[in-house]
This record gives sequence, C-alpha cells and structure tokens, in this order.
Amino acid sequence: MERAQNLKKLFPVTMKPVHRIAIIIIVLFHVVGFVGFVTPYFDVLFLKIVPWHLLLMVGVVLYTHDRFNGKFLLFALLIFTMGFMAEFTGVHTSWLFGSYVYGETLGIKLFSIPLMIGVNWFLLIYSTGVFMQRSRIKNTLFRIIGGAVILVLLDLLIEPIATQFDYWHWTSNNIPIKNYICWFMLSALMLFVFEKFKFKQQSMIASVLLFMQFIFFMALGTVN
Repeated sequence: MERAQNLKKLFPVTMKPVHRIAIIIIVLFHVVGFVGFVTPYFDVLFLKIVPWHLLLMVGVVLYTHDRFNGKFLLFALLIFTMGFMAEFTGVHTSWLFGSYVYGETLGIKLFSIPLMIGVNWFLLIYSTGVFMQRSRIKNTLFRIIGGAVILVLLDLLIEPIATQFDYWHWTSNNIPIKNYICWFMLSALMLFVFEKFKFKQQSMIASVLLFMQFIFFMALGTVN
C-alpha cells in the first residue's frame, strides 16, 4: 500500500490538461528525434535542430512550472551561468572534466562554448531536482547526492553519443575519470542551489523529461 501511494505521488493519475499536453510534447519530440538521428539522410537535418529542441523543452518547463516568477528566473539564470562558466573553464583550462572541445551540433558559441550548454545544464538540474523533490527521500543531503548520481549515470549514456554526433570531442582516446567526478561535484553543487530556492513541489513534467533523456540516449547507444 505504501509503495502504491509513493508511485501515485510520483505519477498521479489525474493531472491538468496542460500537463498532459506537455508530456505528449516531451515524449513525441524525443521519439521523433530518435527516429531522425538513426535514419540516413535525415540525421544531418535533425542534428541542426538540436538547439531548437532544447529551447522547446525549456519552453515546456517554463510554462508548466508552478509559480513562474522572478525567483524562478533567477534560479534559471544562475544555473545557466554556473553551467556555462564550468564548461568555459573545462574547455580553456582542462581543469574540469578533462581536455575536450565542442562541435557544431549545439549551435551558436560564445568563447568556443555553445550557449545551449548552459540551457542544457538548466534542464538537467531542474528536471533532476524536481524528480528528487517528488521522491520519498526527505533528507536534503541524500536528495542532492542521489540526484548527482543520477546525472552521472545519464552522462555515462550521453558520452558515446556526444562524440558520434558532434556535440563535443575528447582530445584523448578515452574519456577521463575526472569527467565523471567533476560531473558529480558540479551536479551536486547545482542541486544544492536548487534545494536552497525551496520551490513548491512541482508537477511530474520535469520527471518525465528526465526519464525521456535516459530513454533517448539509451536507445541511441543501443543502435549505434
């Protein structure tokens, strides 16, 4: 009975129509994106629209966030800036993550860093933060650590795909272990920021986005 109640909390049977539409958009665009990535002659086109896909997901998140206000915008801007600066440090000094460079898939760059990478960090941190917020874990530290572990697991799925589809490239043949350590530490820091904003418990939309990220990259890794 307790397990059923926990599942109901994470994935409620009843939801607002706008939330149903948001879930349909998230699932549909990830499925279409997967088909486009694995279909010859279409993959080049779909790689070019990756930034627009990320912006669409941001739009869905912004529209469905409960109590959209200056506080939420400050959080989004802070995470965007932290993510962008971390990547800037990583690319230009190799102190974080390792030695790597960005390709063209993520679009427009500033100082050799795609602007979309800050957007992507926001989506990852927000969706993971909301997922952990909706979990049965009451301890803040455990939520932060659990969320950081989830993001490291996601990065394990992303890395082989990222190099194949020109997201970024490592200058060495192997992905350094430092990459995953820094992913964990940076994710934990950003999730700590998420916790400090003390947002009201959000809908399951962000959790669905996180789940679809796992499914998307897992599926691509299987067929490539």
